[in-house]
Amino acid sequence: MPVLVITGTGTEVGKTVTTAAVAAAALASGRSVAVLKPAQTGVLPGAHGDADEVARLAGTVTRVELARYPEPLAPATAARRAGLAPVRPQDVAEAAGKLAAGHDLVLVEGAGGLLVRLDDEGGTLADAARLLDAPVLLVASAGLGTLNTTELTSRELRTRGLDLLGVVVGSWPGDPDLASRCNLADLPVVSGAPLAGAVPEGSGRLGPAAFRDSAGTWLAPRLGGTWDAAEFTRRQTAP
Repeated sequence: MPVLVITGTGTEVGKTVTTAAVAAAALASGRSVAVLKPAQTGVLPGAHGDADEVARLAGTVTRVELARYPEPLAPATAARRAGLAPVRPQDVAEAAGKLAAGHDLVLVEGAGGLLVRLDDEGGTLADAARLLDAPVLLVASAGLGTLNTTELTSRELRTRGLDLLGVVVGSWPGDPDLASRCNLADLPVVSGAPLAGAVPEGSGRLGPAAFRDSAGTWLAPRLGGTWDAAEFTRRQTAP
């Protein structure tokens, strides 16, 4: 798995912190890691972006942004409004391929959800994943509404012949409600893929050392961690 594409069921579901956790686990095992952010939106030039945040939390990674647009919009819209060139799926695939030649793992973090448009021709992160023949990790929210968005995204991945590696809950509540606890059993069913982790809410506010020490405990072995989905679900749903 030299390239892993990380997408979400929507925006603000914990993609960047999850990407950092996967990077931290890989670094802890001695692997070299690159983080590719195809389109960074809502961040001014010189400001701290998502790839920078991954590096802050996870440690020494190669950071690459293909484009940065100032307004917090979908990449295609942000590029058009800024009068800047868009990022196309082929650009993403070529950049990831070059990084893979010199790194053990390349993490490609998308913007928003799977089908957010990168360009005005309708290119998406899903198209880039297809060009790369790379597996996709889906980051989902914990609570009410997540089953619908998770199933829709998972169906789209299957329709495109893409491999869904697993689903990570990007921000697991400290005091989960009934819906969140029930969703632990339902997310694998609606996605057709295993739960691959649960990142505690607020993890991005940890100091780098604490984050790196804990990251592996939030991720399943397929992501380099020690997290056990069955045990976690049992503990969270116990009376």
